[in-house]
Amino acid sequence: MLTKTLAGTTVEVNDEGFFVDADQWTEDMAPELAEEIGVPTPLTDQHWVVLKYMRSEYFEKGTGPTVRKLGKASGVTTKELFKLFPKGPAKQAALCAGIPKPRGCI
Repeated sequence: MLTKTLAGTTVEVNDEGFFVDADQWTEDMAPELAEEIGVPTPLTDQHWVVLKYMRSEYFEKGTGPTVRKLGKASGVTTKELFKLFPKGPAKQAALCAGIPKPRGCI
């Protein structure tokens, strides 16, 4: 496994940069992760709504939601999701939220 240091803590990531153990993530890591992958910063309240939703779905279902479900259930529209996470909302949000890549993400 690969490691990286975020907010002063070393975490395990896979070859795509996704966390191996979502429990290693802290909110302090999210802005660093966002900046690293080209998500507009500073993170807004809408970003945090999405990140918290991603984490809750992951811990409840074992995978993050698809973009479609994210747009319907998070309270952030699909159009807004693409503004917040321009290179792929589900994938970028999962990276920032410290969860593994959602099933169905390319």
